[in-house]
Amino acid sequence: MSTQPFFRRLAAWLPGLLFAAASSALAAPADRLVIGQGWSFRLAPGSTQAAAHPEALPWHAATVPGTVHTDLLAQRLIPDPYVGAPEAGLQWIGLADWEYRTRFDVPRAALARARSELVFEGLDTFAEVYLNGERVLDADNAFRTWRVPVHGRLRAAGNELRIVLRSPIARLLPAVQAMPHRIAGNYPSPYGDEPRDAMTGNFVRKPGYHYGWDWGPRYVTAGIGRPVLLQSWDTLRIADLQLRQDHVDTARADVVAVAAIDALRDGAVPLRLWQTAPDGRRTLAAQRRVALHAGANRVELPLRIDAPQRWFPAGYGDQPLYRFELEAGEARASARTGLRRIELRRDADATGRSFHFAVNGIPVFAKGANTIPFDMFQPRVTREQLRRVLQSARDANMNFLRSWGGGYYESDDFFDLADELGLLVWQDFMFGGGMQPAWDDAFRASVVAEARDQVRRLRNHPSIALWGGNNEEEIAWKYWGHGKALKEADPAFAERVWQGYVQLFDHDLRQVVREEGGGIAYWPSSPSDDMAEAANIASSGDMHYWEVWGNPAHPPSQYLEVTPRFMSEYGLQAWPVRRSIDAFAPRGEQAVDAPVIRAHQKFLAGEGNERLLHYIRMEFGEPADFDDFVYLSQAMQAEGIGLAARHHRASRPHTMGSLYWQLNDVWPGASWSSIDWFGRWKALHFHARRFFAPVALAALRGADGRTAVSLLNDRTRRVRGELRLRLMTLDGRVLRDERRPVEAAPLSAAALASYRDAELLGGADARATVAVFELQADGEPASREVVYFAPARELAWRPAGLRAELRRDGSGHVLDLSAATLARAVWIDFGDLDAEPADNALTLLPGERITLRVSSSAGSAALRAALRVRALADTPRALPSPPSPTPNPSAP
Repeated sequence: MSTQPFFRRLAAWLPGLLFAAASSALAAPADRLVIGQGWSFRLAPGSTQAAAHPEALPWHAATVPGTVHTDLLAQRLIPDPYVGAPEAGLQWIGLADWEYRTRFDVPRAALARARSELVFEGLDTFAEVYLNGERVLDADNAFRTWRVPVHGRLRAAGNELRIVLRSPIARLLPAVQAMPHRIAGNYPSPYGDEPRDAMTGNFVRKPGYHYGWDWGPRYVTAGIGRPVLLQSWDTLRIADLQLRQDHVDTARADVVAVAAIDALRDGAVPLRLWQTAPDGRRTLAAQRRVALHAGANRVELPLRIDAPQRWFPAGYGDQPLYRFELEAGEARASARTGLRRIELRRDADATGRSFHFAVNGIPVFAKGANTIPFDMFQPRVTREQLRRVLQSARDANMNFLRSWGGGYYESDDFFDLADELGLLVWQDFMFGGGMQPAWDDAFRASVVAEARDQVRRLRNHPSIALWGGNNEEEIAWKYWGHGKALKEADPAFAERVWQGYVQLFDHDLRQVVREEGGGIAYWPSSPSDDMAEAANIASSGDMHYWEVWGNPAHPPSQYLEVTPRFMSEYGLQAWPVRRSIDAFAPRGEQAVDAPVIRAHQKFLAGEGNERLLHYIRMEFGEPADFDDFVYLSQAMQAEGIGLAARHHRASRPHTMGSLYWQLNDVWPGASWSSIDWFGRWKALHFHARRFFAPVALAALRGADGRTAVSLLNDRTRRVRGELRLRLMTLDGRVLRDERRPVEAAPLSAAALASYRDAELLGGADARATVAVFELQADGEPASREVVYFAPARELAWRPAGLRAELRRDGSGHVLDLSAATLARAVWIDFGDLDAEPADNALTLLPGERITLRVSSSAGSAALRAALRVRALADTPRALPSPPSPTPNPSAP
C-alpha cells in the first residue's frame, strides 16, 4: 500500500518513490464473486470542479467495468465525446476527483472461508479504496493487479465498497512544476488543463494516449476498468499456472507446468494435471503428491507430448491449441497454449546483424501493422470488435502485429484471438514516448511489479513473440534534442535521467522477461539496436521510418532508398469513408478546413490536412471537393504503403519485417490506419491483402527511372509460374506482350528483371502508356503490378467508362464490373447501406470484366440505388447528400 505519494517526494527531490505492491493470481471460479451490480458515481464533493459542474454532484448510476466519461455520457451529462468538436469543453473531467460506490452481500460459504481478498484490475489510476468505511488500499498504477486481504472485515449483507479516483493532473502538476528542469513529455494540451511545459502524463502509470496523441483526442479519463472480484479460499489457492515449453520439435514437446500455490498451512496435497488435446481428447498428463509449506510455493510438473501438434503463424501452418487443467486438492486452475519454438535471431553478417523471428525453425517474414487502443474508453471494447479487426488482419495475409506502448496491455480476448488466428504479437511495455522518472527506485519498483503481473498473465499465449521496453524513447533521447538540451542545462541531472532509463529498460525489464517470460526475447526500445550506441539504423535492429510523411520534401518513392533489417513503423495518412465521417459531422460541416473536420485531424494539432493535401497533390493534383479529397487520400495512402511493403519483401533476407503504422483507430477521424473505428476497410487494407499475399509480384519503379521486378515467396516450397509483361496505352492498345517461366526458392525473394524506362517504353508516350506485370504461379491467386511512368496528375487519362451491374444468383448479391479504358483506384461504395464487396480499391485494365460477391442484408433494389463506382480518371462525383441525421457513432 502506498505510504508516501510520489508527487510529494518528487517535489522534495528525493530519490525514492513508493508505490503499492500486489501479486497477480488466479483462483477457482467457484471462489469468485463478481462485484458488478448496483454501482453509482458522482463528482467528489470538494473537487475543484464542483462549483462549475453541480449537475455531476448527485449520485448517478454507473457501469463497472467502465469510465467516468462513458458513465457521464450514459447519464446525458455530457455530449458524445466523438461527435462534433466537444473536446475542449470536456477537459474539466480530467481535472476532477470522482467517487464510485456499491453495496454487496457475501454468501455464507465465502464468509466461512479462512481467507478472502478483494481483487482489483484496471483501477485508473490514483484510487483510494474503502470497505465498510475503512481505507484498505491506495492504488497508483492502472496496469497492476491489486489484492487486498479482507477476511474479518466482511459481513453477510450490505458491505459498502467505495472508491475515490483522484485527478492525475491535479495530483502531479505542483510537483512537476517545481522541478528545476523538466523531462520530455509527448503531446502538450492545447486546452489549458495543464501547462504546455509541465506535462504530467509520463509521471503516472496510466494509459499515455488518454493525454492525446496525433491520431486521437485528449480525454484524461478515470474509472474501474475491469471487474472487481471477491476471492475466498480455505487451505490453498493456485495463484498462477505457467506452461513452460523447454523443447518443441516434430518428435516431442517437453513442457513443464509451473504452479504458484498459496497455502494456508503446512501439509501435503495431491496434484493432477489434465491435458486436453486440440482434437478434444482428455488425458491425465502428470500427477504427484507434494508437501506445501505455509505461504507461497512453486511446484513443477514436467510432461512429455510425443508427436505434438505444433502451432504456426498464419500462412505457415495451423494453430492447434492444448488446454491444461491443474487440480490441487479442491483448487482448480486452467490454461491454454500452443506448442511452438520461437526465436529472435540476430546473426552477424557482412553488413551488420539480422533481426528476424523463426517459428519452429522457419524464418518468418513479419507482415503486418501496429495496433493502437481500440477505443478512448477501453472497457467498452467488445470481443466482437476485436475479432472483426484481427480477422481483417488475418484476411489481409498478415501474420504479425506490434501492440504499441502508449495505450494499455491488451485484454485476454485480444490474445486468445491472436492465438486462434495465428497472429504473432510484439508486445510493448506501456511507455509510449518522452521520458519517465526512472531515476527513482520506487517508480521502477512499481513498473517491475506491473511487468511481472502482465508477463505472467500473457506468457502462455503462443502468439507472444517479443516483449518491447518502450516506443521511441531511446531515439528521442539520442536524436530529438531533449537529451542534448538537458545535458547543457544540467549535466548531472541529465546523467541521472539517462542512467535511470538504462536501469529500467536495459536491466530491470530485461530481467523480468528473462525470469518470467518462458524464453521469449526482450528488446529494450523500438527502434533500437539493443542499446548499442546508434539506433534506428538500416544495418542492425529495427527501424521506424518517418522521413516520408514527417518530411514533406520526401515523396513515397523515397521508401525505396531505405532497406532496413526490420521496419517496425512507417505510414501515410488517410481519411475514412464518408459514411464514417457522417457519424460525427453533418455533410454541411465537411470541408478540408472546417472546424469539426480539423477537430478530428490530430496531426500537427489540427493542421494535418495541409500535409495530407501536400502528398495528394504530389501524385494526383488538386482535389475537386471534399469527397475527392477523402477518396484521393485513401488512394495515396494505399499506393504509397504498398510501394514500401513490396520493397521490404523484395529485400528479403536482409529485410525480414514490414509493419506499417497503423492497423486500427481509437475514434473516427483522420489517421494512418487501414481499418477505421467502425471496422470499415480503407483502400490500404484491400491493397494489403494483395501486397502481403504469400506469393506476390513486386515491380518497383524508383526515382531513377529503373523498375525492379521480383517474385516474393513466403511458402515453404519452391514456387513456379509465368511472368507476363504487357506494355499498353491507357485506352488498351497493346504495344508489347511477353511471357516467360519464373521460379523462386522457398522463403525467398527472387529478382526476375530490371528495366530502364527507355527499355520498357521503346519510344512510347510516357504520359499515355503503362507497363503491366502479371504473375500466375501454380496454385496461387494471380498477382498484378501496373507501372506508371509519370505522376497520375500528368497522365493523359480518358474517362474510365466503368460499368457496374448488380444481380442476384443462388448465393446472394453479385456485382459485374468492367472498364473501357484503364481504371486506376476503382472504388465501390454503397453509401449508408451495410454492404461489403469482396474486393475494392482495384485497377481494371481496358476491356477487363470482373465479378465480385457483395455481402449485405439489404435488398437488390436498395443496393442498386445506393451503388456508386468511381475511378481516378472520372470526373469526381460526390455521393448524394441525404438529410443529415443527428450524428451518432454507434459502438463498432
